[in-house]
Amino acid sequence: MIGRVLGRLRGSQMAHKTMWVFWGQGTRLVLQAVYFVLIARVLGVGNFGSFAGAVALVAIVSPFATLGFGNILVQNVARDRSAFRENWGNALVMTGISGCILLVLVMLAAKSLLPPSIPARLVLTVAISDLFAGRLIDLASQAFQSLDQMRWMANILIVLSIARVAAALVLAGLFAHPTALVWGYLYCGSSALPAVAGVLLVNRLLGTPRPHFGHVVRQIREGFYFSTGLSAQTVYNDLDKAMLARYSTLDATGLYAAAYRIIDVLHTPIRSLLYAASTDCFRAGKQGIRGSVAFMQKLMPKALLYSLLILCGLLVCAPVIPHILGEEYKRSVEAVRWLAFLPLLRTVHSFYSDALTGAGFQGLRMLLQVFVAVFNVLVNLWVIPKYSWRGAVFSSLASDALLALVIAAAAFVLCRMNASRSLQPAVEEGV
Repeated sequence: MIGRVLGRLRGSQMAHKTMWVFWGQGTRLVLQAVYFVLIARVLGVGNFGSFAGAVALVAIVSPFATLGFGNILVQNVARDRSAFRENWGNALVMTGISGCILLVLVMLAAKSLLPPSIPARLVLTVAISDLFAGRLIDLASQAFQSLDQMRWMANILIVLSIARVAAALVLAGLFAHPTALVWGYLYCGSSALPAVAGVLLVNRLLGTPRPHFGHVVRQIREGFYFSTGLSAQTVYNDLDKAMLARYSTLDATGLYAAAYRIIDVLHTPIRSLLYAASTDCFRAGKQGIRGSVAFMQKLMPKALLYSLLILCGLLVCAPVIPHILGEEYKRSVEAVRWLAFLPLLRTVHSFYSDALTGAGFQGLRMLLQVFVAVFNVLVNLWVIPKYSWRGAVFSSLASDALLALVIAAAAFVLCRMNASRSLQPAVEEGV
């Protein structure tokens, strides 16, 4: 049914790609739910809060681990398939260099930004997982995405989720009272194996890397735009969890992280549609901003409808959460009900943001995201020490609403400017 609807919107090729991404993301959704429930129950709210704090800190800088070269890979190969081996090699080289630098910076920052109750070894295991293994998995999936091979992209993401579930089962089955550090070791191992397999699979099926170091240097600025935008996105999505761990309690961090995770999981189908549409959006963007905006607006109504269904469903079903995660997560019900508005806001700014990127306005998108990230930090510094997790909820809603407003306004203004330039020669000719 989903395939037929999407087929009417964009044709059979888009429907085929989207069905594969939905399959991968849907399977991943189920596995993530299993993994999330297992570790939340086994670790308890305090240990889960410690792990969430470490993950949030690393997540802020993890987009810089590839310096945006994965996005450049998708952009360049979507427009010229013969450029794959060079862009694949460039992305791997940049990941190795950036990852090492960021690992040192994260370990230094953890001493001042995280409470002493979160051990340095936990931060180290999470950093190795998310700065190296996780980014290699992303690059492997983006390699297949760039060539519209969504089946392999979906399978790589599913393998990672299977590994995480297996690690969570080991945690639950072998350890009576596991700590966050024990889970950190398992988390790191469950990322490393799929990463190695993903890179080898790309080399075998798509081609071995052939980096061009001269092009690496020239592409750093463009990659910086992508990575800075992703990092800013991570700031307004995840910094509040690290700040909760620092300025509030680990229990508050755990219950808020649990509520936020539920919202994030339910938003997965919309992300899958954006993944499937990315290469076509880059091609539509060759016609300018009006081409990419028109393309994304054709896909947006169904995503908005799904977001509204999430909102209504969570308002009604939120009381079920403590029965699934445990009574210690009872206060997550209120957090989930407020955060239920996030998917609607995210849908608006995600579609218009990708339209800007597809038309070559990644620099503008990055600036707007950084502006919202700074706004988020300032609001968090004000509300989290006073209102704990309720302040974090308010900050998240305010930041996503602001981003939706400025991104949509930017796309609208650029379209108007583009239309004015297009009409001007015709007017002059008529005169």
